[in-house]
Amino acid sequence: MCGRYALFRWSPAFAALPGFPADQQPSWNIAPQAQVLLLRQVDGTLCAERARWGLTPAWLNDLSKTPAQARAETLAGQPMFREAFRLRRGLLPANGFYEWRGAVRKRPYWMTGDASLLHFAALWEAYPVGDRCYLSVAVVTQAAANQRRPLILDAADQDAWLAADTPADELLALLARPQPPLRERALATLVNDPKLDAPECLTPA
Repeated sequence: MCGRYALFRWSPAFAALPGFPADQQPSWNIAPQAQVLLLRQVDGTLCAERARWGLTPAWLNDLSKTPAQARAETLAGQPMFREAFRLRRGLLPANGFYEWRGAVRKRPYWMTGDASLLHFAALWEAYPVGDRCYLSVAVVTQAAANQRRPLILDAADQDAWLAADTPADELLALLARPQPPLRERALATLVNDPKLDAPECLTPA
């Protein structure tokens, strides 16, 4: 299950997106409930905004039940996700993500692609708190027998995912699209500490 990822490097062009936070800091250990960078279409323009990683529909009363992941094969029909899937789709940019493997003592691996930035499919919701409205997000995870990795979209698929007029059957096809090959590197166990947010998270094994 995709439970940690990192965003510590981006281009000047990426930082020039409307809404990109001026105080955005690099992070090597992003976990659920953290504030993350969400890309979404606002009036036809791609914008970057902060959102809480844990989907929170306006009707949800128990804030301890905010899912960080949405399973690709079931999200279209689940009450928690189906409205966001139809109307509120976004992207989570990342330099890579972590994956733990092993039967007895699990080892972390750093997973990256060919591009400097990966873009994970995501769903977002706005939820009111007093007189303010906050954004929340869940990452879409692909179906897998043992590891649920984030659903990674290439440039063309990103456009289709974000577009408001993409037909439902095309969106469902995106959820089942073959994923790009990834590079992996075994890591030391420093990243196991969720409080550590530094380049040392990527220390090789």
